[in-house]
Amino acid sequence: MENAIARSERHPTPLFPSNAAPSSGGAGVCMMKTTWRNGQDESFIYFISSFLRLNSFRLNFVSIDPDFIFNCGGLSVAFVFITTWECNLIPYMFSRIQKLKEEFAHFYVVVTLQTKEQNDSFVRSYFKFGMELGRPTFVPVPDVEMGFEKIVKIALSLGVSKQQHAVWKLKAERMRSMQRMDLFLGIVTSIPGIDNHDANLLYQAIGSIEAIAKASKEDILEKTDLSAEKADVIRRFFRDPKFYLSPKLS
Repeated sequence: MENAIARSERHPTPLFPSNAAPSSGGAGVCMMKTTWRNGQDESFIYFISSFLRLNSFRLNFVSIDPDFIFNCGGLSVAFVFITTWECNLIPYMFSRIQKLKEEFAHFYVVVTLQTKEQNDSFVRSYFKFGMELGRPTFVPVPDVEMGFEKIVKIALSLGVSKQQHAVWKLKAERMRSMQRMDLFLGIVTSIPGIDNHDANLLYQAIGSIEAIAKASKEDILEKTDLSAEKADVIRRFFRDPKFYLSPKLS
């Protein structure tokens, strides 16, 4: 079945400059529902293929429930793309949307509305079939090419956001690790005669403060090259209150 929508003369263009394109791994993967493709005009499918290629997406035709699934930046985003607003199919469309919104955490519906009558029909149907605001998010567009551009922009922005969040989490974990290490060094080097080198050696060979506190003198001598005198001081520091509570002369 051919889509009767009049096509614009828009040509596919990349969403980012060539010098800002993703790494050799590409922006991600776009999976298109095979039966959705079969219902579209060939020129529109060519536009989609070209647009995805320009934006470093790999296109696969597969049997899936949504019309599109984008895997981008470690995130999956699903889309229903309604290219023709057909009144006789409205109940089916909204029933399908209600089902899919329960299956995908990131789900959007892009709908082409070219006339005021179509827009009014959409608004009435939206409330008639009990849609929740933002669940899913509907994106009305005036033509199909713009609709697909919106789809790719949404997928890219969500993918980039997830990547940035992952980078932020990594930086935060590194900061916490550095803070833990600073605390470790502060405690261990407070032991008389133990310097940063000794503390790092203990961390690598024995581990946490708790592990060092439980280690015997023999354990310390076996796992490190610290002297017997230092091993004894460490053991006494954690085991003997009279030792660690008494004043120390520098």
